[in-house]
Amino acid sequence: MGQKQAGKHQILLVDDDISHRTMLKLNLEFLGYDVVEASDGDVVLGILREESIDLILLDLKMQRMGGIETLKELATARICIPTIVITAFSSIESVVTAMRNGAYDYVAKPIDINNLAHILSRAFDHTFLRVENVQLKKRLAEQYSFGNIIGSSKVMQELFSTLSLVADSDATVLILGESGTGKELVANGLHEQSSRRGGPFIKVNCSALHEDLLESELFGHEVGAFTGAASRRKGRFELAHRGTLFLDEIGDMSLTTQAKILRVLQEGEFERLGSSDTVKVDVRLLAATHKDLDAMIKAETFRQDLYFRLAVVPIELPPLRKRQGDITELSQHFLQIYSKKNKKIIKKFHPETLAIFMRYNWPGNIRELENSIERAVILCLGEQITPQELPPHFLPEPEERIRKKASSYGWTLRDMEREMIRAILQDTSNNKSLAAKHLGIARQTLFNKIKEYGL
Repeated sequence: MGQKQAGKHQILLVDDDISHRTMLKLNLEFLGYDVVEASDGDVVLGILREESIDLILLDLKMQRMGGIETLKELATARICIPTIVITAFSSIESVVTAMRNGAYDYVAKPIDINNLAHILSRAFDHTFLRVENVQLKKRLAEQYSFGNIIGSSKVMQELFSTLSLVADSDATVLILGESGTGKELVANGLHEQSSRRGGPFIKVNCSALHEDLLESELFGHEVGAFTGAASRRKGRFELAHRGTLFLDEIGDMSLTTQAKILRVLQEGEFERLGSSDTVKVDVRLLAATHKDLDAMIKAETFRQDLYFRLAVVPIELPPLRKRQGDITELSQHFLQIYSKKNKKIIKKFHPETLAIFMRYNWPGNIRELENSIERAVILCLGEQITPQELPPHFLPEPEERIRKKASSYGWTLRDMEREMIRAILQDTSNNKSLAAKHLGIARQTLFNKIKEYGL
């Protein structure tokens, strides 16, 4: 097996004419390339499995397998090494066929070495740019996502940077944030990006189980440990051995269970319910809650020592209303998912739909956005999501609310204009550019009206 010299490109030269092959090999080596020789097309795949080849120089006419057949074999094997074919000067038809089957370029016999050198240089430059482009796309994808979380807003970029630094450690991470902000997605991403990704990822929702059931779920039990314990059962800590355990809504855990969790974090051991035998585990713990743990510590409903153990690295997820720059991207993401799931061809959102999304407060965060889009996709009969497909609480629009108020209180036209502007500013979170757009007036006109009405 040949040894590729560092920094030198390695070319596979495929030609059944030994004298022609020898001449080309000497010239290629003079140009600074390493050369691996092949006597026919049928041995190319075998050589590619053994050698690190950067480019193939392939004769079109050979005894056992010609160049066209070899190109087809490379395509079937999904091998994307740039290939330059060698052909007789008169075989233009063969060149066209070769290019259609994936050849990068061709050289005609008798070969002009200077011309070949130029083609090789161009091929390697092209390959370098293609590889660089793939790597750039990969870096951009990593920059604007973490696991299945997406977002290009500044706050999310800072979050992704922190998560990337933390992921491959064994540090305990406490994920904080409102309901629906994606805490479970972050936990899953941390596991998948860690050295434990080959191990189990076990999830427990602490708010979904009664205290007694939660202890059994976490630590397991022996036969007869309590009524109904008919068999021995491993707990989630044991099941997560050499992997990751994610405790969601840890703020709903009792003080008794908190004490047991603290012991596992400190000593890596526990006992199953109904047993005195100590079980040792190697588990990375991730925890999440939407509750204010500082307030719970002051109220003595959450242990401060456990908090410090959990919050080795605290991660706070921003609510959707604080990452407006991601709303359009997230909306398109969910539109693709649910259009495919429901076998519909829905291409986009109506501009007014996106405008409603941008001024809405999203109390349910990303989960509410996802559910709203799933509903809209199911109801949509056209190729775009319009405001009519949105849940009722997105409507009525401020104009209708103001009209109803005006008829109730006998407002003047001036009163209505003032309240219209106030409502639009409130619905757009005081975004004056967006408010002016919805009102159909210039931004400066809006500023003048705000000053006039003292808003």
